[in-house]
Amino acid sequence: MNDILINMKLKELETHLQQVEVFEKPKVLLEQYPTRPHIAASMLWTIESSFQDISDRVVADLGCGSGVLSIGAVMLGAELVVGVDICEDAIQTLLENREEFEMEGNIDMILADITDPNSLEQMHKKFDTVIMNPPFGTKHNKGIDMTFVKQALNLARTAVYSLHKTATRQHVISKAKDWGVEAQVIAELRYDLPATYKHHKKASVDIEVDFIRFSFPPKRHNQ
Repeated sequence: MNDILINMKLKELETHLQQVEVFEKPKVLLEQYPTRPHIAASMLWTIESSFQDISDRVVADLGCGSGVLSIGAVMLGAELVVGVDICEDAIQTLLENREEFEMEGNIDMILADITDPNSLEQMHKKFDTVIMNPPFGTKHNKGIDMTFVKQALNLARTAVYSLHKTATRQHVISKAKDWGVEAQVIAELRYDLPATYKHHKKASVDIEVDFIRFSFPPKRHNQ
């Protein structure tokens, strides 16, 4: 385990991530919900402590939003993180957060539509690890979370880490099997979704989510 992780406790990482600025005007059609510091810290801590897939790695953060996962990954020793988002406001917020945390040399940004299979073609297999909290999918964009996963698998050399509603677990695992990759639920979390838009009636809603690691099976060598 790397020295950075040894020296930074999970609670300390969460405290740092509480300083990350979030969207001023989230867009409902993009399902822009900030990843809570507790969730982000738990995701990143698990990735590094269990699989060592962040420290000294080149990481992509798909649907990066304001960059809480990107910034946390750098704190845990990522060599480089590239945040990707379709929203210019999100990229601008990440830019501001990058400057505030003095991570100009560690975080890059790409404005792109992740749902377009050709949008990141030039980045094929350029990343060790892909991390993301994708849109869960509403009636307007059902299945978008798996579209994110498919794109992420094109970019990653080692593993993809993603959040999905627990209620969709069997569907997610089935799709992964169809694609020839392994899907492992490495944590079950409660996602506290705050009231963000006018149509939300409750102050917050708890959603049960799976934290899933998608990985590629070992290559078979010809005898």
